[in-house]
Amino acid sequence: MGFFSLSKKNFSLNNRKKYVTLTIENKENVKQDENKHIDNNPTGLWTKCPSCQEILYKEDIESNLKKCPKCDHYFEMTARERIALLIDEGTFVEEDANLFSQNPLNFPQYEEKNKKAQQDCNMNEGVISGTGNINGIRVSIAAMDFKFMGGSMGSVVGEKITRAMERGLKERIPVIVVSMSGGARMHEGLFSLMQMAKTSAAAEKLRAAGVPYIAVPVNPTTGGVTASFAMLGDIIVSEPKAMIGFAGRRVIEQTIKQKLPEEFQTSEFLLKCGMVDVITKREDMKATLHNILSNLVG
Repeated sequence: MGFFSLSKKNFSLNNRKKYVTLTIENKENVKQDENKHIDNNPTGLWTKCPSCQEILYKEDIESNLKKCPKCDHYFEMTARERIALLIDEGTFVEEDANLFSQNPLNFPQYEEKNKKAQQDCNMNEGVISGTGNINGIRVSIAAMDFKFMGGSMGSVVGEKITRAMERGLKERIPVIVVSMSGGARMHEGLFSLMQMAKTSAAAEKLRAAGVPYIAVPVNPTTGGVTASFAMLGDIIVSEPKAMIGFAGRRVIEQTIKQKLPEEFQTSEFLLKCGMVDVITKREDMKATLHNILSNLVG
């Protein structure tokens, strides 16, 4: 009566094709590694934008000048990325690359932290300095890197920035310093704080000699760096929504017993207050600096 029939042989489960095989291990036989870290993002291909909370492909951020393709949030650039952004290709010559920080106060584990930062950032210290051209105009430039111990200013960072300024003074070329720092490096104590005076004195020598100095504080620039060379430029240029300040917001509010404006310590707020001269988008930074330099050096 039917069109087909099912026999035990045809219907046997043993004759069905096996598409997937699962192997279940006994937990008791698996050795657990107490220090094993479970990585929820094992390939490291994705990250979350802190502004719009969008999950982003890291390559999309890299190809967009380290900006969020969705909301234009600015991610941190390394010192080398900043140099590549601003300096004409093939013209940068690094200087003072052989300077290393010591441990004058015998601060516990300072050497280990410094060595790890050197390996992670492929840098000897938290700033890269040298000379190069910006659309044909030769400059002395230094760029800080926040990934190197929070961009903290130790004795070597202060020395390299001072030498960058002195190089500009000697060769009569404009000086540009891109600041990105959490402030003075506590591991070096007073030796770190001395860099505020040293870099400020070097900036004053440039001013007295009529050599242009352009300060470029970007997000974040705080503490002793803000209180010294980062805000002493003849022209101060920054990026949108950069945090620039000295003390923390909560510290100031508790001290003055007042609520601060929402945009306090942003580059836009400082522009309104006359502490920043120009805010420019990252993709326009090189052209903006070249335009300023063209007017300053004739």
